[in-house]
Amino acid sequence: MRKGRPLTPLHLAAGDRAQLVIWSKRPKTAQALAMRARIVLLAAEGLSNTAIAGRLHTMQHTAGKWRRRYLECGLDGLLDEPRPGTSNKLSDQEVERVLALTLESAPTDATHWSTRSMAERVGLSRASIHRIWQAFSLAPHRSETFKLSKDPLFIDKVRDIVGLYLAPPERALVLCVDEKSQIQALDRTAPLLPMHPGQIERRTHDYARHGTTSLFAALDAKTGALIGQTQRRHRSVEFRNFLDTIERNVPPELDIHLILDNYGTHKTQLIRDWLVKRPRFHLHFTPTSASWLNLVERWFALLTQKQLRRGVHRSTNELESAIRSFIQQHNKDPKPFLWHKTADQILDSVARLCIRTLETGH
Repeated sequence: MRKGRPLTPLHLAAGDRAQLVIWSKRPKTAQALAMRARIVLLAAEGLSNTAIAGRLHTMQHTAGKWRRRYLECGLDGLLDEPRPGTSNKLSDQEVERVLALTLESAPTDATHWSTRSMAERVGLSRASIHRIWQAFSLAPHRSETFKLSKDPLFIDKVRDIVGLYLAPPERALVLCVDEKSQIQALDRTAPLLPMHPGQIERRTHDYARHGTTSLFAALDAKTGALIGQTQRRHRSVEFRNFLDTIERNVPPELDIHLILDNYGTHKTQLIRDWLVKRPRFHLHFTPTSASWLNLVERWFALLTQKQLRRGVHRSTNELESAIRSFIQQHNKDPKPFLWHKTADQILDSVARLCIRTLETGH
């Protein structure tokens, strides 16, 4: 029987055994290192490469490789060696150049940089550009909109509404009121193709319209419960009808504070006459171009996301039934939207935005 070369005895350096045991128990994300640690531990017990390979269900040359690497370099030898190619380490000058170009310039053929165009400009890989942008929270491909309110009473209205959220009056109900108008009953022109393994849900891009409806909603700022009513038209008459619905649903001993926007149907003579007869109703108007102060807008976003955007409704009645069902399910376990920022924090943020807008000069 032919014998191979005798193996060099493997003796663990002081403290290495504890580290190898830790590595050998690494989770799935580090199984390669765990296997190397097990090989060295068995080699330290005097097992041959063949015996180690059989016990760990690996190849004999693999056992030999990591035995040899430990003998030559210790624990460091079990770590991955640097791979051939460009170093992953970027210099401070390279990072600074990418940041300066991203923030202060644009490519000649586009309005914003992409990883590809920036990589070609500075001579780095697209992965490097992505890492730099990610580290500094830069996203040139994204753009958002904003609008500054020109309401002369902006500060007073912000303090009024935020005060209702953070310190609501006693024996009163704070309701965020608004209308989601012109909700379309849409049906796709072909049947939906449902999701299955390896294929996302598919639907036609075009659709058939089957009428519209409007949703009048009042969100309880404290509990998150919602009073809702669908109506085919969106006039002051319908809004007054909804106010009647609110009145019926709120105990008579409670005052009612309504937060609502400046839409014309909220301020007609019909509504003013109705309010004069009901002194427990108090109206608080959001500043112009500041609907984000009304929490019911956040609830409308949930309705759109969960029910309307991908819903299929073959009639207005079917759409209204789906909306009422959504409201009923929501009210079974309502969750309030918690308001955290104080009026001063909001006003400071708006002031900083105004200053930045003036400084850019765009």
